[in-house]
Amino acid sequence: MKSMGKRAEGQRLERMKASAQWLGDRFRNVFPIAPGLRDTSVPFPGVRDFLCGGERRVPSAPLPSLDPRDAWRLKPQSGLRATWLSHSTVLIEIGGLRVLTDPVWGPRASPSTLLGPKRFQPVPVSVKQLPPVDVALISHDHYDHLDYPTIRALNQREVPFVTSLGVGAHLQAWGVPPERITELDWWESHRLPGSEVTVTAAPSQHFSGRGLKDRNATLWSSLVIRSDRHSVFFSGDTGLTAEYAEIRERLGPFDLVMLEVGAHHPAWGDIHLGPDNALTAHRLLGGGVLLPVHWGTFALAMHAWDQPAEVLIQKADRQDTPLLMPVLGQAVEPAHVEKTRPWWRSVETQAAPAPAHVAAPLETEADRPLPKGMSWPLD
Repeated sequence: MKSMGKRAEGQRLERMKASAQWLGDRFRNVFPIAPGLRDTSVPFPGVRDFLCGGERRVPSAPLPSLDPRDAWRLKPQSGLRATWLSHSTVLIEIGGLRVLTDPVWGPRASPSTLLGPKRFQPVPVSVKQLPPVDVALISHDHYDHLDYPTIRALNQREVPFVTSLGVGAHLQAWGVPPERITELDWWESHRLPGSEVTVTAAPSQHFSGRGLKDRNATLWSSLVIRSDRHSVFFSGDTGLTAEYAEIRERLGPFDLVMLEVGAHHPAWGDIHLGPDNALTAHRLLGGGVLLPVHWGTFALAMHAWDQPAEVLIQKADRQDTPLLMPVLGQAVEPAHVEKTRPWWRSVETQAAPAPAHVAAPLETEADRPLPKGMSWPLD
């Protein structure tokens, strides 16, 4: 199955083996994991749990969604603007450039368009409706962060990619020319051509793999985007790690901190943050406006779909954490943060049809067979 990608070889593999994160025959988490992050007394969810377990894992009505294209036609007043498009996909406008994080437009977090966790609803805009994108960042190669048909669609627009070591093998196998692929080891930086914007890969506590035999065959990273005026931290996927203090010292401070809060579970508390540990990570990073990602899109854990948001807003308010929680497609500037409105609470109480600006549920489209190599919605 082509969507599973390709293993690195040749010079790419030799460069990977030279990394301090490569031990033996694969990448590994080399920083000690804090005790208590993973609850070994809680059993790991099985297939039956994922298929039938949990309550309210999927919203009963469409999430509110805005078309951001009118906002994108105007320059951000502060010079830094973020538009959460779904899951970990955010369009960052910084230093006059547009940076897209972990772009995923496919209907499922899966190698298949027929099986696997299904998107709650379409992305507010299609790939073709995006403004010109200067670079797409890929933190690691899991399906909810690296999506084959989305990469194909972005490649048609000649978007360059910056990613972690080894992930370029997938991109190149899918048609991306090597001259538009930059792979980074932790603490390595890449300056985007003709600009003052740099992207730096930094540590995270996670793993990688797209099949049964390629676990940790590519590196996973958090990513820092810096211009001459602003700095943004993007966690990718990660558990809580004391390495965040070093990231703060070497790459901070940050105007905007994007941390994953969803798809958490006690059995894998060492590789995903969840809302509680996200707040701790935020403090280790030295603060900044917090934009939670990795929630509200796919049912990837047993908790209710809105649980990460509800826990986060309650605890952030008590800790006086500056929180930015826009609806899908809402372009927001960290410099102009207002009190968060818990918009997700209205979703379960919707009784009437959604207004025209709300995206329709992805039921019929996602279940419909698609042309080979394509994933809805891309056009």
